[in-house]
Formats: sequence, C-alpha cells, structure tokens
Amino acid sequence: MLGIIDYGMGNLHSVSKALERLSWSYIVSEQPEELQKADGLILPGVGSFHDAMAILNETGLTAFIKDWVDEGKPLLGICLGMQLLFEESEENKRTKGLSLLPGRVIRFPGVATDGSTYKVPHMGWNQLTFRKPNHPLLTDVEEGHVYFVHSYVVKTEADDVLLATSHYYETVPAVVGRGNIFGTQFHPEKSSNVGMSILRNYGAMVEKGVKARG
Repeated sequence: MLGIIDYGMGNLHSVSKALERLSWSYIVSEQPEELQKADGLILPGVGSFHDAMAILNETGLTAFIKDWVDEGKPLLGICLGMQLLFEESEENKRTKGLSLLPGRVIRFPGVATDGSTYKVPHMGWNQLTFRKPNHPLLTDVEEGHVYFVHSYVVKTEADDVLLATSHYYETVPAVVGRGNIFGTQFHPEKSSNVGMSILRNYGAMVEKGVKARG
C-alpha cells in the first residue's frame, strides 16, 4: 500500500486518481501513525519551498520522513516534493530542505548563455533524456514528453542521483534517485503514458521492497 503525505500543499486529487487507475491501494493522511501503515510514501507538492518546509517542520512530518528513509523505506517526491528532498532552496529566502539528497534549488535565471531571455516558469511538455535507462524506475519507459510546471530548478554536483534530465535552456534534473529515495520534477500523474509508467514502476518497486541506500 502507498501513502500520500497530506501537508496541505500537494495535488492530492490527481495523484490519488492516478493510483486508482493503476489499481494501487493507498491512503492519504497527515498523521505519521497512519502513514506508517504504508509500504511506500509519495510526497507531492505545489507552491513555495519555504512554506512547505515550515509546515513539515511544524507538524513533525520532517522527522517522520527522515526516520522513514533511514529505515530504508521508499519515498517518491513529485514536483515541489522532489525539490524538498534536497539540501536547501533560495525561494523567498534561503530555506533548509529535507537534506536527503545533495544539491540546492535555485530560480531559473531567465537569461540563456547567448544573452537571450526566456519565459519563467518552465511550463508545458518537454522530453526526457535518460541518464540511467536501466534503473528500475525507468524500466519499459520511453524517453517521451512529460508535463512540467516550475520556476525553480535543482542544481547538484552528484551526477549519480540524476536518472533522467530534460532541457529548458539548461539541463533540468527531471528524475532523481539514490537508494530508496526518488523524485520527479514533472507531474507523472499528468504526463500520460510516460508518467503513468514511472508511477507503475515505483509501485512495483515498493511491492518488491526497496531497502538498501547507496
């Protein structure tokens, strides 16, 4: 069973409906004791990094998520939820994240290397490029187009966490993962067959049991 973390800043309806289409059982809760019953967690997110971390810290969900990951249990962050997995963000003001993966979140500069300007946020369909096509999260997934909506982008020097990227005037980490921690910058639940295949693979990994970090 999957648990969707409800902290008031996630697109719970669309994620829930996606899991229903995949016939995965799930619960939606803000209570750690309820979420503890799940085999894998999903951390969705829409909005401000600073506000999201404030809520997670105030409700005790930060400590719960970190303990969950330390126990080797699987976690998938979606959109803002993926960004929260990293060390910090400059959005609004410098804010510490969950620090489960190395890297920081910065705003798209809006200026390309040739000096031309481009629109922020990055919004719409963009193609994936696989860095680790043999990763279980990407099994039988095509390098197709997925749906992005974000003004901030992850910067990391840890290439090993990049499972797939996209390109929007610069390299955009699109799918990340290390051990039992995973994330998608795009919305898989809104990304047609490609996104649904990634969610299906995550559910299958949870079902089999993802234990080792590394």
